[in-house]
Amino acid sequence: MAKRDYYEVLGVNKSASKDEIKSAYRKLAKKYHPDNKETGDEAKFKEVQEAYDILYDDQKRSAYDQFGHAAFEQTGGGPAGGNPFSGFGGGFGGEDINLGDIFSQFFGGGARSTRRRTGPIRGDDVLMKLRVDFMDVVNGKDQEISFDFDEECPHCHGTGAESPSDISTCTACGGRGSVTRQQRSLFGVVDTEVVCPTCGGKGKIISKKCSACGGSGTHRVKKTTKIHIPVGIASGQQIRLQGYGGAGQNGGGHGDLYVEISVKPHQFFQRDKNDIHLEVPIDFVDAILGTKIEVPTVYGEMILTIPEGTQPGQILRMKGQGIKDLRTGKPGDQYVHLLIKSPTSLSKKQKEALEQYRANTKAGDSPFEKFKKFFKK
Repeated sequence: MAKRDYYEVLGVNKSASKDEIKSAYRKLAKKYHPDNKETGDEAKFKEVQEAYDILYDDQKRSAYDQFGHAAFEQTGGGPAGGNPFSGFGGGFGGEDINLGDIFSQFFGGGARSTRRRTGPIRGDDVLMKLRVDFMDVVNGKDQEISFDFDEECPHCHGTGAESPSDISTCTACGGRGSVTRQQRSLFGVVDTEVVCPTCGGKGKIISKKCSACGGSGTHRVKKTTKIHIPVGIASGQQIRLQGYGGAGQNGGGHGDLYVEISVKPHQFFQRDKNDIHLEVPIDFVDAILGTKIEVPTVYGEMILTIPEGTQPGQILRMKGQGIKDLRTGKPGDQYVHLLIKSPTSLSKKQKEALEQYRANTKAGDSPFEKFKKFFKK
């Protein structure tokens, strides 16, 4: 089933502020929360949560406004827009109230803990832009690209420690990466698991950081790889390179690298989706009498028949001479816009021939005479 528009899900317009988005989310999340026995709906709750996570994050919202749902179809990590229910404090001992826990108590009848993620975290996705020639998207091309990449440190093998003996289990959390914190709320005391402040969620303490990477576990290198520019790709579309994005945390894998294509304009060919438009000048005599000419296409020259009596601005279609579709491979068409050119100087014989043509034209048959008759009616 096709996903609904995120703005439609939250019931806000595309110019909505972050406060309006947050307010709309709070109302809908409370309405559809699974613990709400009257109006709870898990599927709608997840849909609302997903819409909020995208639209509240400025970067993800910008990508969604430009590319729609396609911007997130192949990304590995879930979006992170922040929790709009945090910060409801001030009246209960000065502590923040976790409204998610309030939902659990109010609708579920008991306190539940909220566990934050402390395990492996996938790296961020990275976007780079690549400018390619017009003919590269007509024929396809393999091209090398270079980019900065955080590789595993060869000295510490990603641990961030100078040696294995410099790594010990965090005594504050016992290696779990999280600790339990009690919070007072309107409905009593709530046990909440939060990231361990001592080890930062890693579960381990490093007494001596790696001398090569300074404890990051990675080192930045200039990486080169080859990508394929597929036939039919257009400006703004992206090529995904899995595992070439930002480094993960706590043993998590790399994110993905998205290469956004920008196609250089051609001097003569103009692309409209998969169709090609081309302006071709022809002599006025060829337009009158008709002829055959060789017309450039993206695949080479082709014979085009100019019919007798062709008029200025007429457009002729060359079927199948456009760009092949990125998905189906079916080519578009080429449309030839005829520019009929009249000579600026004539020889004596040419003038005599044209004078004879005018003399043999019946009175009132010229376009101008027909135009004048309209106003004399």
